[in-house]
Amino acid sequence: MTRDLVLVTGGSGFLAGHCILSLLAAGYDVRTTLRDPGREAPLREALRLAGIDAGSRLQVAVADLLRDEGWAEAASGCTYVLHVASPVAAAEPKDEDELIRPAREGTLRVLRAAQRAGARRAVLTSSFAAIGYGRAVKRPYDERDWTNVAAPELAAYPKSKTLAERAAWDFVDGEGRGLELAVVNPVGIFGPLLGPDLSPSILLVRAMLDGRLWAVPRLMFGVVDVRDVADLHLRAMTDAAAAGERFLATAGDFMTMQAIAQALKDGLGENAARVSTRVLPDWLVRLAARFSTTARQAATAELGRSKNATSAKAQAMLGWQPRPADEALAATGESLIRLGLVNLRRP
Repeated sequence: MTRDLVLVTGGSGFLAGHCILSLLAAGYDVRTTLRDPGREAPLREALRLAGIDAGSRLQVAVADLLRDEGWAEAASGCTYVLHVASPVAAAEPKDEDELIRPAREGTLRVLRAAQRAGARRAVLTSSFAAIGYGRAVKRPYDERDWTNVAAPELAAYPKSKTLAERAAWDFVDGEGRGLELAVVNPVGIFGPLLGPDLSPSILLVRAMLDGRLWAVPRLMFGVVDVRDVADLHLRAMTDAAAAGERFLATAGDFMTMQAIAQALKDGLGENAARVSTRVLPDWLVRLAARFSTTARQAATAELGRSKNATSAKAQAMLGWQPRPADEALAATGESLIRLGLVNLRRP
């Protein structure tokens, strides 16, 4: 019996690596895209250390979200496509198109390649950023909600995720008819690292463990484990009910940054001795906003704001059951320590 081949874009990324791991463990063959072919060896080694010797069951194709070359070959013969790759920036870019263009154009390139290759279904990794910004609601956010891209304070990243997801739905409703689409909208993704590449959420935990955050602002966001997000991608890929649906992925109620810091201290004990649970005064965050684009976004849009979201749809429709948030946070810290990526020594 021939195994289904699944394309996973951006294989060197945090979530994509876990999607590849889960697919291989479930018996699928995988092809993944990398911009740099030199990243193949570290990816294979990370999978091996996680318990999977991929061998010939993992193929690598070279492709870039901003270029047409390579995508037809990458999608050829694939039954399913998981479009996980998406640009992120450590700080707010001077030109928002630095994020918006590769997110939107890259999504359309991948979906066109999937349709032309005869793939059955594509699963797009969107984000809570496409759901819960620029518009307040008095209930937990859910899949009915969309970020307001016209909001004046909206940062480039949520705008890029929203526009990319909108473009994906427009594509399958128009020229892409015949290709099924499901979308996963995760909140902040935490959990065990497969290698040294650090996403923004992981960088936050590292900064807390390093003691570089002597206090935290009054911000709150959702937490979900990367292993559970990968699992939700596989469920959205194969469940007949998932076609044409969005699925918000969060492990329970949103947490304040102070609560996240406390969860790290509770879960890691002495290894979290440098984590601070002090709260920054709002006025100090607003002062910092005069000099920092990152602080400016927090101060103008999210500071002190209470928000929440629900994953009830994914749980009811697909049987998805995420780990508790504190378990995901502890796993993040443990893997950072295991990989030697955090400085635990007191100055």
